[in-house]
Amino acid sequence: MLYVVIAYDGTEPGTFERRMLVRPAHMANGEKMMQDGSFLFGGGILDGAGKMAGGVLVVDFESRAEIDEWLENEPYILNKVWSRVEVHPFLVPPQFRSLLPEHRPEPVAG
Repeated sequence: MLYVVIAYDGTEPGTFERRMLVRPAHMANGEKMMQDGSFLFGGGILDGAGKMAGGVLVVDFESRAEIDEWLENEPYILNKVWSRVEVHPFLVPPQFRSLLPEHRPEPVAG
């Protein structure tokens, strides 16, 4: 099932610096999740100055329990970058389903 995860960085001093220190581990985790098919798309939420202040991720997990297990080990949570996380079931309308990996047509050899 698809979910959208909206994560907000904390506002205490030093959070952005922590984000940047932990970002390589967060990105490596995202790469691993892309390979196993659980992470489809994501990006940073920017504040008014154009600085990252959170993130939005579209993920594919069998259950909310699996999402919670992932979040327990997410580097941005372990290192107190994300202070608030929302998780919502996510519905992709028919006109956008071709963007999902399992609905993409296979390339034709030729």
